[in-house]
Amino acid sequence: MKVCIIGQGYIGLPTAALFSRSHCEVVGVDINETMIENLNKGIIHIEEPGISEIIKKAVENKTYIASLTPQKADAFIITVPTPYIIENYSCDLSYVENACNSILPYLEKGNTVIIESTIAPMSTDNTIKPIFENAGYTIGKDLYLAHCPERVLPGQIIEELIHNDRIIGGVTPKCAKKASEVYGQFVEGDLMLTEAKTAELSKCMENTFRDVNIALANELAKICSEIGVNTLDVIEMANKHPRVNLHSPGPGVGGHCLAIDPYFIYAKAPQTAKIIKLARDTNNSMPEFVCENVKKIIKKGKIAIFGVSYKGNTGDDRESPAYEIINKLNSNYEITIYDPHIKNPDFVNLNEAVKNADLILILCDHDEFKNLDYNLIIEKMNNPIIFDTKNIIKEVPQEIKLYNYGNLYTL
Repeated sequence: MKVCIIGQGYIGLPTAALFSRSHCEVVGVDINETMIENLNKGIIHIEEPGISEIIKKAVENKTYIASLTPQKADAFIITVPTPYIIENYSCDLSYVENACNSILPYLEKGNTVIIESTIAPMSTDNTIKPIFENAGYTIGKDLYLAHCPERVLPGQIIEELIHNDRIIGGVTPKCAKKASEVYGQFVEGDLMLTEAKTAELSKCMENTFRDVNIALANELAKICSEIGVNTLDVIEMANKHPRVNLHSPGPGVGGHCLAIDPYFIYAKAPQTAKIIKLARDTNNSMPEFVCENVKKIIKKGKIAIFGVSYKGNTGDDRESPAYEIINKLNSNYEITIYDPHIKNPDFVNLNEAVKNADLILILCDHDEFKNLDYNLIIEKMNNPIIFDTKNIIKEVPQEIKLYNYGNLYTL
């Protein structure tokens, strides 16, 4: 089977890697010329365990090539971004539409086209299907169209792409069957065949469920800070109940899924989806909450930002709330940024970050931050204070003052 994958980012590249490892001929397409050049040398641009080795071997074996343009194939998979439109929170399908139009010259009857990008409910039927119908294809008879969303965790993408159950949403039952045959090349989890619109809403609701539950924890943190209660103790005690699992509060929600996908549902039914919108507003308010508490801890000085990735132990900083926090603090404080998982010439190493700092602000739960060199911190900082918004540090020497969501009420 030959597979052409449009988009070689956090989902497209791992997907390409697994198809190539499963003895498929794979073409990975992207508009980034530097990325394409590097991929054809076996050099990848994302930090994700296992991907580099697979791509290097696939390039050597010529089972994977990267290209700026599509090629003819048996199956085409679209994995491009879908941001939301700020004015009305609706799904911006322009990248998906462009990708679909880009493959039209290479399509042949009998091909399967799969949209993996997360899209709003009814997008496949109302927007994407007409693109191919207007090109002369009959969906379900001579072209098979499906929406098959990914559901993976950064840092475990290879494992989860293989073993997680996969939703296969066909425009017709035959479309779903054809798409399942594509993923059957490497997916070992259940292939759940359904309608495209059901798959679209299922994916959006998976991320909305998580976003709403995080918002509940974040709202609890605000309440506890206001009335003088230890948030972390409340969560620990409540979670002793056999049917309660409160999440941990944090500095906000990032990533290309949780921070965006709930809006796709809200935009479809804004008068009804009130809980969804309130959860988004709550999570979006957390950077301001962090900054308010920073100002209570120190009035001026240097802040060492620890971590801008939205997800611990990854270099993925898409939609990270850390950047909003940095922008809000930048006018009143000297800021240095340390993130061992992101290559950025403006970031500094640990020594430079803590030198003469007045506060360490932890915004990401990288493993490197869980076991810090406290002797270095005591030696280098002006007045050793840590504000841990991820609640990952359990104990510090008495020379260091530690703030987290458990004791903000003491400020």
